[in-house]
Amino acid sequence: MALASAAKLADLLVFNQLSVHSKKRVFESAAEAFGDMIGLSKGAVYRGLLDREKLGSTALGDGVAIPHCRIDECTAPLGCLMTLTDPVDFSASDGMGVDIVLVLLVPAQATQEHLDLLASVVELLSRETTRAAIRKANQPSELSDIVARGGLV
Repeated sequence: MALASAAKLADLLVFNQLSVHSKKRVFESAAEAFGDMIGLSKGAVYRGLLDREKLGSTALGDGVAIPHCRIDECTAPLGCLMTLTDPVDFSASDGMGVDIVLVLLVPAQATQEHLDLLASVVELLSRETTRAAIRKANQPSELSDIVARGGLV
């Protein structure tokens, strides 16, 4: 089922069963991916995600987190969906560790687009059926298909 919002990701990176053991390592992995595959500054992405997380946890609960930030050199909304081999502590209000992470980067000036996209991601990942499908996926292509069917790309 597609989402109501028109906000979409211009690109989606996907990593299945990533082995990391901390929130900071999740941010480092995302920064490395955006740097290597998109050409963004790894340092800027890492600092942006870390600074945003210092304002408050980006965990939704139910094992999901949506770290997000605005990046000056970003020209379009970008996402990085990661499933983790072991849950990581994101200080979620329900106390659960996070094993599904969707990192969002948006252009610095995209205030409303950022909010619309974030709302769409929250709506998609709040569905138990979506979370179950993501956890069951064995291949990155399956994860990409789940996000596409949800209307984010």
